[in-house]
Amino acid sequence: MIAVEKLTKTFNPGGVGEVRAVDDLSLEVPRSQVVTVIGSNGSGKSTLLSLITGTHLPDAGRIVIDDQAVTRWPEHRRAGLVGRVFQDPMRGTSAAMTIEENLSLALHRGRQRTLAPALRRGRRARLQEELARLHLGLENRLTEPVGLLSGGQRQALTMLMATLVRPKVLLLDEHTSALDPKTAVEVMRLTEEIIAGDSLTAIVVTHNMDQAIRFGHRLIMMNQGRIILDVSGREKEELTVAQVMDHFSRVRGEVYADDAMLLT
Repeated sequence: MIAVEKLTKTFNPGGVGEVRAVDDLSLEVPRSQVVTVIGSNGSGKSTLLSLITGTHLPDAGRIVIDDQAVTRWPEHRRAGLVGRVFQDPMRGTSAAMTIEENLSLALHRGRQRTLAPALRRGRRARLQEELARLHLGLENRLTEPVGLLSGGQRQALTMLMATLVRPKVLLLDEHTSALDPKTAVEVMRLTEEIIAGDSLTAIVVTHNMDQAIRFGHRLIMMNQGRIILDVSGREKEELTVAQVMDHFSRVRGEVYADDAMLLT
Protein backbone atom coordinates (compact mmCIF):
# COMPACT_ATOMS: atom_id res chain seq x y z
CA MET A 1 0.00 0.00 0.00
CA ILE A 2 0.96 3.62 -0.33
CA ALA A 3 -0.28 6.67 1.53
CA VAL A 4 0.55 10.33 1.09
CA GLU A 5 -0.64 12.72 3.76
CA LYS A 6 -1.03 16.48 3.28
CA LEU A 7 1.72 16.53 0.65
CA THR A 8 2.85 19.95 -0.59
CA LYS A 9 5.49 20.92 -3.13
CA THR A 10 6.24 24.42 -4.43
CA PHE A 11 8.82 25.09 -7.12
CA ASN A 12 10.81 28.36 -7.11
CA PRO A 13 9.18 29.58 -3.86
CA GLY A 14 9.14 33.34 -3.55
CA GLY A 15 10.29 33.77 -7.13
CA VAL A 16 8.54 35.18 -10.17
CA GLY A 17 7.79 31.70 -11.46
CA GLU A 18 6.54 30.24 -8.18
CA VAL A 19 4.35 27.19 -8.78
CA ARG A 20 2.42 25.20 -6.14
CA ALA A 21 2.58 21.88 -8.00
CA VAL A 22 1.09 19.72 -5.22
CA ASP A 23 -1.15 21.38 -2.64
CA ASP A 24 -1.97 19.68 0.67
CA LEU A 25 -2.77 16.43 -1.12
CA SER A 26 -3.73 13.21 0.67
CA LEU A 27 -4.22 9.85 -1.03
CA GLU A 28 -4.23 6.25 0.16
CA VAL A 29 -3.96 3.32 -2.26
CA PRO A 30 -4.53 -0.11 -0.66
CA ARG A 31 -2.45 -3.11 -1.66
CA SER A 32 -3.22 -4.45 -5.19
CA GLN A 33 -5.43 -1.48 -6.08
CA VAL A 34 -4.85 0.21 -9.46
CA VAL A 35 -5.55 3.94 -9.64
CA THR A 36 -5.66 5.94 -12.85
CA VAL A 37 -4.87 9.65 -12.63
CA ILE A 38 -6.06 12.27 -15.10
CA GLY A 39 -5.75 16.03 -15.22
CA SER A 40 -4.74 18.86 -17.52
CA ASN A 41 -1.11 19.80 -18.07
CA GLY A 42 0.36 21.35 -14.94
CA SER A 43 -2.19 19.75 -12.63
CA GLY A 44 0.54 18.07 -10.54
CA LYS A 45 0.27 14.47 -11.77
CA SER A 46 3.93 13.88 -12.61
CA THR A 47 5.11 15.89 -9.61
CA LEU A 48 3.09 13.59 -7.35
CA LEU A 49 4.89 10.58 -8.84
CA SER A 50 8.26 12.29 -8.46
CA LEU A 51 7.55 12.92 -4.79
CA ILE A 52 6.72 9.25 -4.31
CA THR A 53 9.93 8.12 -6.02
CA GLY A 54 12.07 10.67 -4.17
CA THR A 55 13.09 12.57 -7.31
CA HIS A 56 11.77 15.60 -5.45
CA LEU A 57 11.36 15.97 -1.70
CA PRO A 58 8.14 17.57 -0.39
CA ASP A 59 8.00 20.88 1.44
CA ALA A 60 5.48 19.37 3.84
CA GLY A 61 3.57 16.15 4.34
CA ARG A 62 4.33 12.47 4.71
CA ILE A 63 4.81 9.49 2.38
CA VAL A 64 4.35 5.91 3.58
CA ILE A 65 5.04 2.83 1.43
CA ASP A 66 4.15 -0.57 2.83
CA ASP A 67 4.11 0.83 6.40
CA GLN A 68 7.53 2.47 6.00
CA ALA A 69 7.78 6.25 6.27
CA VAL A 70 9.99 7.18 3.30
CA THR A 71 9.33 10.93 3.15
CA ARG A 72 13.01 11.91 3.46
CA TRP A 73 14.56 8.85 1.86
CA PRO A 74 16.72 9.64 -1.21
CA GLU A 75 15.61 8.25 -4.55
CA HIS A 76 18.13 5.40 -4.66
CA ARG A 77 16.98 4.12 -1.27
CA ARG A 78 13.36 3.92 -2.48
CA ALA A 79 14.35 2.07 -5.67
CA GLY A 80 13.70 -1.30 -4.07
CA LEU A 81 10.13 -0.27 -3.23
CA VAL A 82 9.07 1.72 -6.28
CA GLY A 83 9.09 0.93 -10.00
CA ARG A 84 8.51 3.75 -12.47
CA VAL A 85 8.01 3.89 -16.23
CA PHE A 86 8.21 7.27 -17.96
CA GLN A 87 6.57 8.65 -21.09
CA ASP A 88 9.83 8.59 -23.05
CA PRO A 89 10.76 5.01 -24.02
CA MET A 90 14.45 5.99 -23.99
CA ARG A 91 14.53 6.90 -20.29
CA GLY A 92 14.06 3.47 -18.75
CA THR A 93 16.91 1.61 -20.45
CA SER A 94 20.57 2.06 -21.34
CA ALA A 95 20.97 2.03 -25.12
CA ALA A 96 24.66 1.04 -25.08
CA MET A 97 24.09 -1.99 -22.84
CA THR A 98 22.65 -5.31 -23.98
CA ILE A 99 19.16 -6.52 -23.15
CA GLU A 100 20.70 -9.02 -20.74
CA GLU A 101 22.76 -6.35 -18.98
CA ASN A 102 19.75 -4.03 -18.61
CA LEU A 103 17.71 -6.83 -17.08
CA SER A 104 20.56 -7.81 -14.77
CA LEU A 105 20.63 -4.27 -13.40
CA ALA A 106 16.88 -4.44 -12.87
CA LEU A 107 17.30 -7.64 -10.86
CA HIS A 108 19.49 -5.69 -8.43
CA ARG A 109 17.24 -2.64 -8.11
CA GLY A 110 17.56 -1.17 -4.65
CA ARG A 111 20.82 -3.02 -3.94
CA GLN A 112 24.42 -2.32 -4.81
CA ARG A 113 24.60 -2.23 -8.58
CA THR A 114 26.95 -4.66 -10.25
CA LEU A 115 26.56 -6.81 -13.33
CA ALA A 116 28.95 -9.62 -12.48
CA PRO A 117 26.94 -11.48 -9.79
CA ALA A 118 23.76 -11.63 -11.85
CA LEU A 119 25.55 -12.83 -14.97
CA ARG A 120 27.76 -15.34 -13.14
CA ARG A 121 24.83 -17.03 -11.39
CA GLY A 122 23.39 -18.37 -14.60
CA ARG A 123 20.21 -16.30 -14.64
CA ARG A 124 19.98 -16.28 -18.41
CA ALA A 125 17.22 -18.92 -18.45
CA ARG A 126 15.08 -16.84 -16.11
CA LEU A 127 15.65 -13.70 -18.14
CA GLN A 128 14.63 -15.52 -21.32
CA GLU A 129 11.50 -16.79 -19.61
CA GLU A 130 10.57 -13.30 -18.47
CA LEU A 131 11.23 -11.81 -21.91
CA ALA A 132 9.02 -14.44 -23.52
CA ARG A 133 6.07 -12.84 -21.69
CA LEU A 134 6.42 -9.83 -23.99
CA HIS A 135 5.76 -11.90 -27.13
CA LEU A 136 8.33 -9.82 -29.01
CA GLY A 137 11.04 -12.43 -29.59
CA LEU A 138 13.47 -10.56 -27.35
CA GLU A 139 14.30 -13.75 -25.46
CA ASN A 140 16.41 -14.69 -28.49
CA ARG A 141 18.22 -11.33 -28.59
CA LEU A 142 19.75 -11.13 -25.12
CA THR A 143 23.18 -10.02 -26.31
CA GLU A 144 21.95 -7.24 -28.61
CA PRO A 145 22.32 -3.58 -27.54
CA VAL A 146 19.03 -2.07 -26.43
CA GLY A 147 19.70 0.86 -28.78
CA LEU A 148 18.72 -1.41 -31.69
CA LEU A 149 15.17 -1.86 -30.38
CA SER A 150 12.15 0.16 -31.48
CA GLY A 151 10.48 2.60 -29.11
CA GLY A 152 7.68 0.14 -28.39
CA GLN A 153 10.11 -2.70 -27.72
CA ARG A 154 12.11 -0.49 -25.35
CA GLN A 155 8.98 0.56 -23.48
CA ALA A 156 7.88 -3.06 -23.14
CA LEU A 157 11.35 -3.93 -21.85
CA THR A 158 11.18 -1.02 -19.41
CA MET A 159 7.84 -2.32 -18.11
CA LEU A 160 9.44 -5.71 -17.52
CA MET A 161 12.47 -4.15 -15.82
CA ALA A 162 10.28 -2.06 -13.52
CA THR A 163 8.46 -5.17 -12.30
CA LEU A 164 11.17 -7.86 -12.50
CA VAL A 165 11.75 -7.46 -8.77
CA ARG A 166 8.18 -6.96 -7.62
CA PRO A 167 7.83 -3.35 -6.42
CA LYS A 168 5.58 -2.30 -3.57
CA VAL A 169 4.12 0.28 -5.92
CA LEU A 170 4.34 0.69 -9.69
CA LEU A 171 4.15 4.20 -11.14
CA LEU A 172 3.32 4.63 -14.83
CA ASP A 173 3.74 8.19 -16.10
CA GLU A 174 1.84 8.41 -19.42
CA HIS A 175 3.89 5.42 -20.52
CA THR A 176 2.01 4.82 -23.80
CA SER A 177 1.51 8.41 -24.97
CA ALA A 178 4.73 8.60 -27.04
CA LEU A 179 3.98 5.38 -28.94
CA ASP A 180 2.08 4.89 -32.16
CA PRO A 181 -1.54 3.71 -31.62
CA LYS A 182 -0.92 0.05 -32.46
CA THR A 183 2.16 -0.19 -30.25
CA ALA A 184 0.39 1.69 -27.45
CA VAL A 185 -2.36 -0.92 -27.44
CA GLU A 186 0.20 -3.74 -27.21
CA VAL A 187 2.13 -2.07 -24.38
CA MET A 188 -1.13 -1.43 -22.52
CA ARG A 189 -2.10 -5.09 -22.97
CA LEU A 190 1.24 -6.07 -21.47
CA THR A 191 0.73 -3.56 -18.65
CA GLU A 192 -2.63 -5.06 -17.70
CA GLU A 193 -1.20 -8.58 -17.88
CA ILE A 194 1.75 -7.82 -15.60
CA ILE A 195 -0.26 -5.80 -13.07
CA ALA A 196 -3.01 -8.41 -12.83
CA GLY A 197 -0.64 -11.38 -12.86
CA ASP A 198 1.50 -10.02 -10.04
CA SER A 199 -1.38 -8.28 -8.15
CA LEU A 200 0.59 -5.04 -8.15
CA THR A 201 -0.36 -1.78 -6.49
CA ALA A 202 -0.19 0.83 -9.24
CA ILE A 203 -0.74 4.50 -9.96
CA VAL A 204 -1.21 5.13 -13.68
CA VAL A 205 -1.08 8.68 -15.04
CA THR A 206 -2.70 8.96 -18.45
CA HIS A 207 -3.97 11.54 -20.92
CA ASN A 208 -6.33 9.02 -22.46
CA MET A 209 -9.72 9.55 -20.85
CA ASP A 210 -11.21 6.35 -22.22
CA GLN A 211 -8.24 4.36 -20.94
CA ALA A 212 -8.49 6.01 -17.53
CA ILE A 213 -12.16 5.09 -17.18
CA ARG A 214 -11.78 1.52 -18.46
CA PHE A 215 -8.57 0.53 -16.67
CA GLY A 216 -8.05 -0.01 -12.96
CA HIS A 217 -10.21 0.02 -9.86
CA ARG A 218 -10.31 3.74 -9.16
CA LEU A 219 -10.01 7.06 -10.98
CA ILE A 220 -8.86 10.38 -9.59
CA MET A 221 -8.71 13.72 -11.33
CA MET A 222 -6.21 16.41 -10.33
CA ASN A 223 -6.22 20.15 -10.87
CA GLN A 224 -3.83 22.76 -9.47
CA GLY A 225 -2.14 20.18 -7.26
CA ARG A 226 -5.34 18.90 -5.65
CA ILE A 227 -7.68 15.94 -6.16
CA ILE A 228 -11.04 17.19 -7.45
CA LEU A 229 -12.62 13.83 -8.32
CA ASP A 230 -12.18 10.36 -6.78
CA VAL A 231 -14.43 7.52 -7.96
CA SER A 232 -14.31 3.74 -7.71
CA GLY A 233 -16.49 0.62 -7.88
CA ARG A 234 -19.84 0.83 -9.65
CA GLU A 235 -19.59 4.61 -9.90
CA LYS A 236 -16.40 4.29 -11.94
CA GLU A 237 -17.80 1.48 -14.08
CA GLU A 238 -20.74 3.65 -15.10
CA LEU A 239 -18.67 6.81 -15.61
CA THR A 240 -18.58 8.49 -19.03
CA VAL A 241 -16.13 10.96 -20.53
CA ALA A 242 -18.89 13.58 -20.66
CA GLN A 243 -19.58 13.19 -16.94
CA VAL A 244 -15.91 13.67 -16.06
CA MET A 245 -15.65 16.79 -18.20
CA ASP A 246 -18.83 18.16 -16.70
CA HIS A 247 -17.50 17.56 -13.19
CA PHE A 248 -14.35 19.52 -13.99
CA SER A 249 -16.39 22.40 -15.34
CA ARG A 250 -18.64 22.52 -12.29
CA VAL A 251 -15.80 22.31 -9.75
CA ARG A 252 -13.45 24.72 -11.47
CA GLY A 253 -15.96 26.95 -13.22
CA GLU A 254 -14.10 26.61 -16.52
CA VAL A 255 -13.98 24.40 -19.59
CA TYR A 256 -11.48 21.55 -19.54
CA ALA A 257 -8.58 22.84 -21.64
CA ASP A 258 -6.67 19.69 -22.57
CA ASP A 259 -7.95 18.35 -25.90
CA ALA A 260 -5.65 15.31 -25.62
CA MET A 261 -7.84 14.01 -22.82
CA LEU A 262 -10.60 13.32 -25.34
CA LEU A 263 -8.48 11.00 -27.49
CA THR A 264 -9.28 7.29 -27.39
